[in-house]
Amino acid sequence: MVGPVSDEERSDAAFRIKIGIVLFVSLSAGLITLQGGVPLWQTGVAMLVGLLTGLALVYLVFPGDGGVRSSRQRR
Repeated sequence: MVGPVSDEERSDAAFRIKIGIVLFVSLSAGLITLQGGVPLWQTGVAMLVGLLTGLALVYLVFPGDGGVRSSRQRR
């Protein structure tokens, strides 16, 4: 039988989700510019802007501690 998820495991999972969201947004912006046939430096700029946008999105989706609370605080 599986025991309860520890706060450390929950925090680690939230961190991985945050990194995944930021990378997804950044890579999406870069791939969209590649389809448009723009120079490589503009693709890099788009990926940088996508990275900043992804960071802002993560900040809005996971305010404060990332939604990770101990089991006592949830009750």
